[in-house]
Amino acid sequence: MLHDALFIERAAVRFLVACMDGNIVGIISFGPCNDDIIKCTGDRLRYVGELGSLYVLPGYQGRGIGSALIKAMANHLAERGIDSFCLDSGFRHAQAKWLHKFGPPYTTVQNYWGPGSVHMVWYCKVADYVG
Repeated sequence: MLHDALFIERAAVRFLVACMDGNIVGIISFGPCNDDIIKCTGDRLRYVGELGSLYVLPGYQGRGIGSALIKAMANHLAERGIDSFCLDSGFRHAQAKWLHKFGPPYTTVQNYWGPGSVHMVWYCKVADYVG
């Protein structure tokens, strides 16, 4: 995805990066929603773009970098006339962060990755995250 975003003029996925002291410390993407979101929502969010690839280096976490990336991407989406996005997670650690940041998920699928696993999908309005 990153290769296409860098080298294809009209790539479907766009990335924003956070830099500190000349180093990339975080990244976020926006593009077409993934197959898991399509499957988990019964195709209801197929045409809603997905906020994804949100990563902040461990030594930089807890400094608001992830929140700043979300806000910057929301501003970028608003400028492009995009009014909503979705995101998903099957990882408990990430789910806890997203529950705090985005509230209750749009849908939850039990046992998606196997017994005892939970996959969550959020549907969000861009306007709630611009600033």
